[in-house]
Amino acid sequence: MKSIVVFLFLCLSVIANSQDISANKLLDEALKYHDPNNNWKQFNDTFTVVMTSPKAAKRTSVISINLPAEYFNATATRDTITSTYTLDKGVCKMSYNGKIVDSIAAKAKNMTCERGIFYKNYYSYLYGLPMKLKDGGTNLSDKVEKKTFKGNDYLVLKVTYDDAVGSDVWYFYFNPSTYAMEIYQFFKTDEHGKEKSDTGEYILLSEEALVNVIKMPKARAWYYNKDDKYLGTDTLVED
Repeated sequence: MKSIVVFLFLCLSVIANSQDISANKLLDEALKYHDPNNNWKQFNDTFTVVMTSPKAAKRTSVISINLPAEYFNATATRDTITSTYTLDKGVCKMSYNGKIVDSIAAKAKNMTCERGIFYKNYYSYLYGLPMKLKDGGTNLSDKVEKKTFKGNDYLVLKVTYDDAVGSDVWYFYFNPSTYAMEIYQFFKTDEHGKEKSDTGEYILLSEEALVNVIKMPKARAWYYNKDDKYLGTDTLVED
């Protein structure tokens, strides 16, 4: 009987702590879970992402990120076409099916350095979460929300960004027991900065892969907020 009482007391303590947790504390606990050795700041590794979607052929991307060296490379293959974007300390290079192309030839193949920068920001942001929430220009809401999504309970961080960074409003859903990030969601805003509920997407995260001793979501399934329409899945392929 005594052991049951102790167990119930511990459970209630965990629940109480999760209810009272601050936004910064929740983020710190999430970072302890995903990046316990604080490796992201010195991240230097290569990983492969396979994108599948209902209306397009599979795309396999080999991504190299070296944050200290300010280096990024993405080599994507779909069907018989392979395109490569390299950003080395801000210098952009592109190649098509293994051959380096200049800006004119690249544009004819729908390749631009702006797209290379987009890929750099996209992969660095999504695979750098939740660590990227410590970046400058990121604004955490003071209040941690409790939400139920798809039948599961979560602790949720609302995040906005300085105008120079972005205008979308993001929500990050964390497991209340482990503090693992399991969902994130974003909405577009109108000219007054108000969320537009019929915009944006939510992303369900499942399984985990260990990259550079960082726990990254292995699969990311994307859906529209407005109608739950499935868009596709990015899967991190382990060597």
